[in-house]
Amino acid sequence: MIASKARARAVYKGHRITVVIPCLNEEQGIEQVLRRMPSFVDQVIVVDNGSTDRTSEIARSLGAEVIREDVRGYGRAYRKGFAHATGDLIVTLDGDHSYPVDAISYLLEAFLHLEVDFLNASRFPVRNPKAMSLKHKIGNLALSLAMSLLFLRWVRDSQSGMWVFRRSILDEMTLEADGMAFSEEIKIEALKNRRIRFGEISIMYSSRLGEKKLNPWRDGLHNLLFLFKKRFSRTKKLARRAG
Repeated sequence: MIASKARARAVYKGHRITVVIPCLNEEQGIEQVLRRMPSFVDQVIVVDNGSTDRTSEIARSLGAEVIREDVRGYGRAYRKGFAHATGDLIVTLDGDHSYPVDAISYLLEAFLHLEVDFLNASRFPVRNPKAMSLKHKIGNLALSLAMSLLFLRWVRDSQSGMWVFRRSILDEMTLEADGMAFSEEIKIEALKNRRIRFGEISIMYSSRLGEKKLNPWRDGLHNLLFLFKKRFSRTKKLARRAG
């Protein structure tokens, strides 16, 4: 069980750490995630995005701070979690145990060593053949290529859900996506701001626990359309201001 009082005193090399985990019916994975959470993490926020299983109950029993967001959406859940975060640095991951909890210290070390403000944890190259189907690999790589071309900055994994960033940079971001496109939006907001230093590093990605919720064709098309909207709506806004 996570000791919340011990977490209140934890500091990682002078930085308070908050981990934000969006969940929708993740009772199978969330227990594994929380039991592996490093002791130096100050605050663990589980955002229950309308679960009908025991996700919230399990998370509370293991010492996590559970926040409810009844309006469904990956982006909605993250924005709610960020609003309650108190750490200097925020780490994100999913509640299905697909992202490596054990890699949090590795990512924090890389974050501090690279002296960045936003660090993206790339799932590529995928080392576990069971972790991602060929269809999902192609879709993810296509979206990453599209984002890289549209915003003129190479990003290996635009759809990754594991990041480390300074909480202070949220004030410089415009985050509007309610759904899965939030993953690419927060990276775009980091990339386009010259004051935000962006980095990327590879992690080990595993098979998820529990039911799959992604619809690859629907979500993939929506994310692709969102990239174009994000890129060109910004251009139109600037043109209107100049006129």
